[in-house]
Amino acid sequence: MTTTESRSASGVEPEIGQSRRRKEDEHLLTGRTRWTDNIVLPGMLHAAILRSPFSHARITGIDVEGAKTLPGVIAVYTGADLAEEQGSLPCAWPITEDQLAPPAPSLAVDTVNFAGEAVAVVVARTAYEAHDALDSIDVDYEDLPVVLDLTDAAADTELVHPDLGTNRSATWTFDSAEAGSGGNVEDAIRDAEVLIERTFRQQRLIPAFMEPRSVVVDPTATQITMWSATQVPHVLKLMLAMSLGIPEHKLRVIAPDVGGGFGGKLQVTPEEVLTLLIARRLHKPVKYTESRSESMVAAHHGRDQVQKLTLAARRDGTVTGFKVELLADMGAYLRLVTPGVPILGAFMFTGIYKFDSYRFTCTNVFTNKVPTDAYRGAGRPEATFAIERMMDELAVELSMDPIEVREKNWIKHEEFPFDSVAGLTYDSGNYEAATAKALELFDYDGLRREQAQRRESKDPIQLGIGVSTFTEMCGLAPSRVLGSLSYGAGGWEHAAVRMLPTGKVEVVTGSSAHGQGHETAWSQIVADQLGIPFDDIEILHGDTQSSPRGLDTYGSRSLAVGGIAVVKAAEKVVAKARPIAAHLMECAEDDLEFTGGRFKVKGTEKSVALTDVALAVFAAHDLPDGVEPNLDSEATYDPDNFSFPHGTHLCAVEIDTETGHVRIRKYVCVDDIGHVVNPLIVEGQVHGGLAQGISQALYEEAVHDESGTLLSGSFAEYLLPTAVDLPSFVTDRTNTPAPGNPLGVKGVGEAGTIASTPAVVNSVLDALRPFGVRSIDMPCTPMRVWHALRSAEETNR
Repeated sequence: MTTTESRSASGVEPEIGQSRRRKEDEHLLTGRTRWTDNIVLPGMLHAAILRSPFSHARITGIDVEGAKTLPGVIAVYTGADLAEEQGSLPCAWPITEDQLAPPAPSLAVDTVNFAGEAVAVVVARTAYEAHDALDSIDVDYEDLPVVLDLTDAAADTELVHPDLGTNRSATWTFDSAEAGSGGNVEDAIRDAEVLIERTFRQQRLIPAFMEPRSVVVDPTATQITMWSATQVPHVLKLMLAMSLGIPEHKLRVIAPDVGGGFGGKLQVTPEEVLTLLIARRLHKPVKYTESRSESMVAAHHGRDQVQKLTLAARRDGTVTGFKVELLADMGAYLRLVTPGVPILGAFMFTGIYKFDSYRFTCTNVFTNKVPTDAYRGAGRPEATFAIERMMDELAVELSMDPIEVREKNWIKHEEFPFDSVAGLTYDSGNYEAATAKALELFDYDGLRREQAQRRESKDPIQLGIGVSTFTEMCGLAPSRVLGSLSYGAGGWEHAAVRMLPTGKVEVVTGSSAHGQGHETAWSQIVADQLGIPFDDIEILHGDTQSSPRGLDTYGSRSLAVGGIAVVKAAEKVVAKARPIAAHLMECAEDDLEFTGGRFKVKGTEKSVALTDVALAVFAAHDLPDGVEPNLDSEATYDPDNFSFPHGTHLCAVEIDTETGHVRIRKYVCVDDIGHVVNPLIVEGQVHGGLAQGISQALYEEAVHDESGTLLSGSFAEYLLPTAVDLPSFVTDRTNTPAPGNPLGVKGVGEAGTIASTPAVVNSVLDALRPFGVRSIDMPCTPMRVWHALRSAEETNR
């Protein structure tokens, strides 16, 4: 019997499964937030950064004297001033032994390699004085050849870093034949009855989190304290200590309220390094807060791949092999996990399917653009897009229904656990159930009939229907797996549960929330584990002093790893309390059962509450010999495997063939994320993920001109959808519990983003194929759709 079941059996309604409103929302909604930019310290100075307008140039001179004389200016620094101490920004994921990585200074010294790179810093008494002084800095640049196109970069036509001798940073390969997980893909291609070859473009995206990045450093105490709008305070502390030679115990990092991240704040940033170095030099607190336009041109971007795909199949629709060849844009430098992001997708290009053979090759390439790194899904959305687009292309080639061709190839529920051709063991799933429910909610057959009618009547508003299935490797964790991929850290997570004498509970978690709802979900988990009221539980996180151990939040790992660490710590509390409860009731430990927050002697009415045990431990007047007066417990959890949520997403779009306008008429998704702790939080995560995935399909793209200048450097040019642009989503769930953890949970933070993009693009192409349109690049803007229709019209004449 699980703790939740025993709590229910005791007559107390379990917390897990309830749609609790988030306890962290009240202070956000009532203006009592503590964003990093809200922090004000005595004597605090402000930094502003001058950024290069050129994407590739040699710095031939910097004159800062004019800026130094302006009112309020305390100091001005160039790369030459900090060259000896700034070091190189860390990359924690060398994917191959021969990976090439150029030095990555926080402040450019002699060369800039992307437009937006920092070249000088002004420190002044106010932020306004610091920004005004930037205009008085004169920088002389000598233009260098610009490398922007991925294919040109891979050909080494011009070099981003001439000292490296090539733009190719590394090439990483997985081959099922070599790994022993499948056959030889070249044999499958040679013997194929049907061969589908396509090249897809994953456009560059900007994370566009709500709160711009901000950092405050106070060096005035014995311990340097940094407040940062970061997803990864523990990782940031370690990397800063290692990169800058600061004793780790002399550095404290705090992530206060953080306004979203989506992977965009999973970073050790130049701004964090510079603010720390300057504060230490001046021995004064210093704050830096970026503007929105700075965020767009300097914070890391996401995606940006060229995918060359070859799918081999038989005429009955059975896929026999899949070959993937990627070019992945690193940008100008390797940031924290830049080279590993496309590698995460390597294990997901085969999706929910049981292919016989598979080969994946990724070449990471430097360009003169902002570095890329993790963005919601990090490799998994790119992989799902590729395979789901190819399954639709196969269905078209064979005149099969796209659902039928997927069903022909997917893993059946009775085949789990299943060893995939990509080398993973999928622990659980029921693709049939999720798809059946989605088809019913969508009225798939009815919409197909309507589509046929519109085509027959030559309606200018055409209907397209798109399908996407997915699974993903969630809970980025198993340390041994990460080690085998040369990742620079483990994947465990830590938690502590502290029983206070009054029966209240403090939970310390190494997961660092920035909108996920940890304070609510963790409270629900502990309430069920210990039988403590939900409101009597406080969650502490995001501070490396109060929470010294942790690996933070990304990769849908919080619940499946961090949440389980909380469970394990709570179980230890009960285990430590058991002998004390037995002593208090003068019985044997084996005679006790723990339900609903009480230890009860089996077969009797005699019981004692855990809260009473906590008070007795505090008093320590009558404890068993050799038992320490302390119930507080800690746990570090490192799972044996990933978790594998999955789902089926269906999209219906209406396209005005005269204007190219795309409107989503209906969107249905049925996800299987195992047991659900809080359905309300899950719905929020799914809706947000859907919005971002749909946005990639229809709206977002980072666009550069031929010189490397970002043209979409504000929300006036970088289009994001609003509620007006999106439909009311129809969401539901099936439940195949994860067998690898005691809660049976998987992960949901990235599910909507992963599945929605191919569902939308497949629906757009489904509407356009009768007109001769065979492909379209994302985003599927009205202009692109209109041009595709006109081009097909010209071709068909």
